[in-house]
Amino acid sequence: MDTSEILKRVRQIEIKTRGLSANIFAGQYHSAFKGRGMTFSEVREYQYGDDVRDINWNVTARFHKPYVKVFEEERELTVMLLVDVSSSLDFGTVIQKSNDMLTEIAATLAFSAIQNNDKIGVIFFSDRIEKYIPPKKGRKHILYIIRELLGFKAESNRTDIKQALEYLNNVQKRRCTAFMLSDFIDPKDYKDAMTIANRKNDLVAIQIYDRRMADLPDVGIVKVQDAETGYEQYIDTSSKRLRKAHHEWWEERQQRMRRIFTQSNVDSVSVRTDEDYVKALLSLFAKRN
Repeated sequence: MDTSEILKRVRQIEIKTRGLSANIFAGQYHSAFKGRGMTFSEVREYQYGDDVRDINWNVTARFHKPYVKVFEEERELTVMLLVDVSSSLDFGTVIQKSNDMLTEIAATLAFSAIQNNDKIGVIFFSDRIEKYIPPKKGRKHILYIIRELLGFKAESNRTDIKQALEYLNNVQKRRCTAFMLSDFIDPKDYKDAMTIANRKNDLVAIQIYDRRMADLPDVGIVKVQDAETGYEQYIDTSSKRLRKAHHEWWEERQQRMRRIFTQSNVDSVSVRTDEDYVKALLSLFAKRN
């Protein structure tokens, strides 16, 4: 995609996603994520119904009765987008590619953030940290992010979700709201990293995938290539046994992913490239209110 094409796409995405953010998401976004950025204010005696996780053990020990930390809401949040740029997202057979939808969702979240007067930053990751854009405010910053989303070329094809989450923990010193956008195709275990990241921040997982990842079409013998490893092979998609085995693999992988989200206490939503991501995001926001 040359520069003129990128600028044209930036404008198209801005018109579509800015409108969505202003007319649909602004209120839901604010209510779903308000109070997630909190600063310590004072301590007071424990009262029935207080969250035991807020107990200040040092003060409790000093006065021999329980005290809890009182927090006040920060007036602005910092929002981080963790964007998977590995090759498995450069895939799509229905309507649009996974990475095209990822770009639109990321842009919509970014515009929602700045309309809420929040800072927005991005971590592009594969099996390494490809690029870090520090959080800032403003339309100019958002358009820079969209240009990067459209034109960015990763150095690696593979995925390492654990490393991306660890980098977030290290680079973001204050609590933030973090959206991880990925297909979550990573054979390695990232549960512990996700749990820690969600304790330090407010982490939300958005899975984006093509329906052919779940169900192979019956189109005879085709050559397929693993986008991340480059491995090629011929498969006979007319085989019911093969299609069934592929679907079972996908379901098992999805169950593992959902189990990690549940155990890490991470809110999540899955969006197929032939589905309406607006409905998916609205359902995610509603779930958090």
